[in-house]
This record gives sequence, structure tokens and C-alpha cells, in this order.
Amino acid sequence: MTKDKRKTVVLLSGGLDSTTTLAIAIAEGFDVYALTFKYGQRHEAELHAAQRVAVALGATQHVVTQIDLRQFGGSAITSDDVAIPKDRPIEQISQGIPVTYVPARNTIFLSFGLAWAEVLGAEDLFIGVNALDYSGYPDCRPEFIEAYERMANLATKAGVEGKQRLKIHTPLINLTKAQIVAKGLALGVDYSITVTCYDPGIDGEACGHCDACLLRLKGFRENGLADPAPYKESAGARP
Repeated sequence: MTKDKRKTVVLLSGGLDSTTTLAIAIAEGFDVYALTFKYGQRHEAELHAAQRVAVALGATQHVVTQIDLRQFGGSAITSDDVAIPKDRPIEQISQGIPVTYVPARNTIFLSFGLAWAEVLGAEDLFIGVNALDYSGYPDCRPEFIEAYERMANLATKAGVEGKQRLKIHTPLINLTKAQIVAKGLALGVDYSITVTCYDPGIDGEACGHCDACLLRLKGFRENGLADPAPYKESAGARP
């Protein structure tokens, strides 16, 4: 790390969006500290992907922290008795809030990121939320991020003492999946090491049918490319 680099915390799931966000932060010259959550998600393959991504892209430090949101349930992601939606038409995916929404997840994740940023003396935090070609989650909207940033600057010792003015960066928020893929490829991202699927196999093979897979495949298809990530045989031709 060079002394003139600004530190930033990047929330990293190991999926397409967060990996692209990490690449953007590095390209913008930040000294990156990646933060990943083991929160009881059924798709834990993404944790291994996040570790691969942090190493491949050159994060200064990568922390995996544990929160047990399975204790609450309330989502197909954190409860085995709620089915992951499959093969929904693309035009329906962003309509309404699906059962894969995890209650208050980004609020919780940003709070951990805020805490680490204060310890690091960082004034920047990156999150790969997206309000186009997304699954309708309320905590991915610009108005949520703007409100959280205002709150964050009232919530810390560093903020109250005027030592920190936190900026939450959302470089993907107004991009389509196709634009996100194109941006990442231009930055040299190897998407074969990422895991986006909500229902992957034990080795991380994507199902090809959940909302996350369908949106990801759409992004590659609109770039005239095949997704380099591994898919289960049952994914067939990958729509």
C-alpha cells in the first residue's frame, strides 16, 4: 500500500455485482478492505468465491464475519422451508419484493462496514447495489443509500468529532446487468471465479434458473458472451 492511498471498505459477497464493485474501487486507487458475511445463507459457496476474488483482485485485507440471520428466517435465502423461485420471466423479477429478500440485510451489512471504516479511519464505503435489472429489494434503492449515509454521519464518534465524513459509493446503482458485465470485463475481472446463484451445487455450480442466475445470464447474453461460471447439468442450455 502506498501512503497516499485512501482506505475503503468494500462489501464483498463473491457475486458478479460486488466483485465488479471491488474492481472499480481498486481501479479508482483505493486501498481496499473487503468485508464478507457468513449470515446463514443457503448459498455458502459464495463465501469461497469471495475469498478467491479478494486474493485475485488484490484486497489489502479480507474479513469474513459471522451473523446468524437463520435465527430469524423470513427469507428463502435463510430458511430451508421456503423454496427459491425458479424460471420466472425476466419482466416479473423486479416487480414486487420476492421471497429471496432477507429482512434488513443491507442495513445490517452497512452497519458492520461503517464500524470497520471508523476503526480504519476510512471515509469511503463501497456497496454493489443495483436498481436496474435487480430483484426488487427495497434496500438496493438510491433513496435507502442516501438515507443511510445521512444516518451514518450522525452515528459514530469520528463523525460527531468531525474526523470522518463517510461517503457510500454505489457505482452500479444505475447500470443494467449488461453494463455491469461490460464494466467488469474492461477492468479485467475473471467472472469464472464468482458465484451469484441462490441455489448452487456444493462446488458452486450455478442452477441457471433462479432470479440471480437469470439476471446474470441476461447480462452476459446482451454482451454477446457466455457466462464463464460453471453451471449444473440441470441448467440445460442456460436461457
